[in-house]
Amino acid sequence: MPEWVMVASDMAKEQAGLVDARLAKALSHPMRAHILAILNDRVASPNEIAGMINERLPNVSYHVRALHELECIELVRTAQRRGAIEHYYRALKRPFFSDRDWRRLPQSARQAMSDVALQLVWNDVSSAIEENTFERRPDRYLTRSPLVLDERGWGELNEVLGGVLAEAERIGSQSVKRLAKADEIGIPTRLVMMHFEAPEAEEPEPSGGSRQPRKR
Repeated sequence: MPEWVMVASDMAKEQAGLVDARLAKALSHPMRAHILAILNDRVASPNEIAGMINERLPNVSYHVRALHELECIELVRTAQRRGAIEHYYRALKRPFFSDRDWRRLPQSARQAMSDVALQLVWNDVSSAIEENTFERRPDRYLTRSPLVLDERGWGELNEVLGGVLAEAERIGSQSVKRLAKADEIGIPTRLVMMHFEAPEAEEPEPSGGSRQPRKR
């Protein structure tokens, strides 16, 4: 799942249903998915977004209007730029899908969202390497663990990863509160979790997998 697409727990499925239908339509086009991902990170205008994703401004403006009509983004301000009025938007909320509704999306829509998320992950990693922040902290975490799972194991691992995401959201919320209280600047970070079926099954190692060193 894209990092900005949260999967609802069973308890939240019913409440998420109305939002899911609108978001499914909004994110059915890969450019809209990319725009919404950007506006989840920052406030931006169609002109700025066009430069960021290397697309023609009329195309970006069209999809921004579509997102606005679907109530996925909101206008936060306008500014005079070179004789024209520039509009700045932000996302209203992070896309939120239940397990059920994610499965009901067409594969093409899921693929489009995954493509955008993976591109964002690659951009984050590339920027961190270029700016020498990837290895700045010696306790950074990076693992790669080849596994061979049965259907039950696949489901169990996905449940664990869902719990990790929920806990990460809780930790992030508490951090924001502490930072505001202490009037301090936080540490910009990115959390990426991946769990996917490999093209070909690999023989499991004696330990059931391998783990890259946490510290280097």
